[in-house]
Amino acid sequence: MDSMVAVRGLCKSFGPIRAVDGISFEVRRGEVLGFLGPNGAGKSTTMKMITGFLTPSAGSARICGHDVVAEPVKAKMRIGYLPEGAPAYPDMTPAAFLGFIADIRRVPGADRRRRIDFAIDRTQLRNVLHQPIETLSKGFKRRVGLAQAILHDPEVLILDEPTDGLDPNQKHEVRGLIAELAREKATIISTHILEEVDAVCSRALIIAQGRVVADGTPRELEARSRWHDAVSMILPRARAEGLRVALGACPAVASVEEADADPGLARVTAFPRVGANLSAALAAIGRDPAHAIEEIRVERGRLDEVFRQVTTRPAAAARTAA
Repeated sequence: MDSMVAVRGLCKSFGPIRAVDGISFEVRRGEVLGFLGPNGAGKSTTMKMITGFLTPSAGSARICGHDVVAEPVKAKMRIGYLPEGAPAYPDMTPAAFLGFIADIRRVPGADRRRRIDFAIDRTQLRNVLHQPIETLSKGFKRRVGLAQAILHDPEVLILDEPTDGLDPNQKHEVRGLIAELAREKATIISTHILEEVDAVCSRALIIAQGRVVADGTPRELEARSRWHDAVSMILPRARAEGLRVALGACPAVASVEEADADPGLARVTAFPRVGANLSAALAAIGRDPAHAIEEIRVERGRLDEVFRQVTTRPAAAARTAA
């Protein structure tokens, strides 16, 4: 795969405050990178530097081989950018705004109508094309912003909170569009919605205090969770204590936790010792009719737990992990 986005040692300071502190990563063609971090971690600042809206204090960002500082026009021609909040001219209609964007982007006359129609249809804006943008719902405003980002068929998509304000059906549609477009593009999605990572991202990068603290596929990050390969069983609450005792006697089990499930039911979870295969070790226990187990599930791991773990470390520990 071709490297479309190359970020090297990117830093940004605002007076004495270092908002971004030496971030480096690459995004290749066909990748969808989920860019994660708590509020104030430096996500939006990094996005603004990659897209040329902020000048880095140090480091570099290259888009399709073009440095965003030394060759800003060539770099920006290849980017489709949805900024935080999806800003647009409120007194314009979506039709007028997209026509304006096509002019600014210098979309060739022969392709102009086709590209505008593509953006409108893919973001389902037909019914509101002639309403002032200021009268649209937050979800429709977000779709107008996404439409302008994809209108010129860019090689790189950089999307800041692309599904913010959308209802579940709209989120599903936008995620499907991103997955379709991403096959031939490099895509970066800044989000605080962890389910978004699982839904559309092939890779996730987590930052905290302006530094990278984790980078990997969603499955690789989930494998860092204590829940990875744990086994959860649902059974009548009256049988839970007996199951806890049986699990505690298993050498492969490190610990056991119990929680309420549906009314009258309990969820008992066994956590594995390092290197242990609980699925095999617990097969006999799971089949024992005395426990009356109704459901058994092997846990993949929990991204939210890993996120909290890597973003709440002291700064020195985070720098070491990076």
